[in-house]
Amino acid sequence: MSTPYPFTAIVGQDDLRLGLLLNAVSPAVGGVLVRGEKGTAKSTAVRALAALMPEVAVVAGCRFSCDPGAPDPACPDGPHDAGAGVSRAARTVELPVGASEDRLVGALDIERALSEGVKAFEPGLLADAHRGILYVDEVNLLHDHLVDLLLDASAMGASYVEREGVSVRHAARFLLVGTMNPEEGELRPQLLDRFGLTVEVAASRETDLRVEVVRRRLAYDDDPAGFAARWADEETALRERIVAARALLPRVVLGDGVLRQIAATCAAFEVDGMRADIVMARTATALAAWAGREEVVADDVRQAALLALPHRRRRNPFDAPGLDEDKLDEALQDAADERGGDDDPGPDGPGGGVPPQGDGPESDGGGPDGGGADDGSTDDPGADGPGREDTGSGDAPAPGGGGEQRPVRAGEPFRTKTLNVPGLGEGAAGRRSKARTEHGRTTGSRRPEGALTKLHLAATVQAAAPHQRARGRSGRGLVVRRDDLRQATREGREGNLVLFVVDASGSMAARQRMSAVKGAVMSLLLDAYQRRDKVGLVTFRGKEAGVALPPTSSVDAAAARLESLPTGGRTPLAAGLLKAHDVLRVERMRDPSRRALLVVVTDGRATGGVDPVALAGRAGRLHASEGTASVVVDCESGFVRLGLAAQLARDLGGSAVTLDELRADSIAGLVKDITAAGRAA
Repeated sequence: MSTPYPFTAIVGQDDLRLGLLLNAVSPAVGGVLVRGEKGTAKSTAVRALAALMPEVAVVAGCRFSCDPGAPDPACPDGPHDAGAGVSRAARTVELPVGASEDRLVGALDIERALSEGVKAFEPGLLADAHRGILYVDEVNLLHDHLVDLLLDASAMGASYVEREGVSVRHAARFLLVGTMNPEEGELRPQLLDRFGLTVEVAASRETDLRVEVVRRRLAYDDDPAGFAARWADEETALRERIVAARALLPRVVLGDGVLRQIAATCAAFEVDGMRADIVMARTATALAAWAGREEVVADDVRQAALLALPHRRRRNPFDAPGLDEDKLDEALQDAADERGGDDDPGPDGPGGGVPPQGDGPESDGGGPDGGGADDGSTDDPGADGPGREDTGSGDAPAPGGGGEQRPVRAGEPFRTKTLNVPGLGEGAAGRRSKARTEHGRTTGSRRPEGALTKLHLAATVQAAAPHQRARGRSGRGLVVRRDDLRQATREGREGNLVLFVVDASGSMAARQRMSAVKGAVMSLLLDAYQRRDKVGLVTFRGKEAGVALPPTSSVDAAAARLESLPTGGRTPLAAGLLKAHDVLRVERMRDPSRRALLVVVTDGRATGGVDPVALAGRAGRLHASEGTASVVVDCESGFVRLGLAAQLARDLGGSAVTLDELRADSIAGLVKDITAAGRAA
């Protein structure tokens, strides 16, 4: 077994270390979600924490780590007699992003259950993690159904497996730790709320700290055991402090005045529900125990708020987590004034903070991770002919010709109509288009390819029934062979790649109209976030098109690029479509199972070269020939309508919707299923 990097040797990252230590002191805090850029000691810190966890006593031979002092009466390996057990180190169990449901919650031996009538249950990772740490790296990339199972078990302290009339329940209490890089996509707000604490980490910009990170990491890589030995005293001291804080925790007093501060703070920041209040109370209590005090003080509440509230204040996926510390101080002071203003912040600051690293080999310090114009439009949108040069207007000339305006703010997002890819896919689980998935309604059966995951009971019995006499059946049990087993085929929903191609040229640059267009695209991005899609952004203006954002799961990154998008210049529509074709070609090679939906946001006008409209039509027919599902959001306005966007939709083999029809509550709009097959003009 490899030697883990010492927790006390991590440089800086105070919030990260404190959040993990508070959960080690009080697992009831509810775990911690660590958000940060790559290479910031997220995984290193979590793996290092395991070495600090106190040993646990377990019933000998129990696969579910029952406590010998209070064994679980419903344990599948029980019943156990109370008594002495054996001690072992607390486990750190890692849940891979690509794990199956059976690997997480456990699996039943279906063949033995049918033929012998026994509950032959193979425990999963939740059972392994009981009374230890369950670590999910890149938790934002975990499939939704696995996240739901994981967080349900975390909330209830038990895991339930219900299949084909066989029921198994076992205890599953663990310290849940998730890490993620926000650039790769966000967790849904309701899932964020299930993590007790959230900490943000970033690499230090101080030269001395970065030098120390590299020095320690190189020393560890050269001699892991020797490096760990140099930090052994600090590790022992920290482990003893955790044990002492755990012992003190039941005696910590949470006074009424402090509870009022907690409630007032949560109310001031308008967090939803009551979970934030409960988590803050538990965190403040853990902070007091960590500092060696038997009473919670105001600074404990303040530190608890900084850890427990930022991720609960998000109202949509485009909001960055954070907390206004001035507002926090004001809320705490107002609550203190209401009860007489006699709150004592205590001598130890915010819960005593992170333990000093003493006179160890090096000093404290990021941890290694293994590593314009305010007016008017450029053109009259109703009088601009298809071949007219878009001259634009604004403060500075555009690189590709014409003028350029400063970025326009997006209009208010709205709920959009559902845009689906036709047919039945087999892509990653999501919420947009129909697909064959592991979850959903059962539509049939097939012979299993590899391990059986979802049994189709009726089909299995039907396959085994004709062979019972030949197999010598004499008892009540059904004689089932491997060849009889049938896998259930299910139909659910998949996530797609939604590639936006946005016209940012002069013909779209009227500020009011561009604000509405950006608001529509922002609404579609919000819909893509909710449906678990990947998104990409191609823009065109001037003389060329560019990839503003390569396909990614980070919808908020696409929103940020859209907000900063300038407008003006010519309209190279064909270049935008061809650039989108290149992006989709590469993505098909990377992920062949993820189907694409092309969303072109334009008024259909095109400029540049000879017959630019015909050139755009040929580019559209190229997409249609490859079966790409598409929709054109028609942004044309004014009294003169040329219908160019509708013609482009026909060339693409898709449909056109106006901005008004895109709204889910529009009377004129209809739910649009985008067809990839060509339509008659």
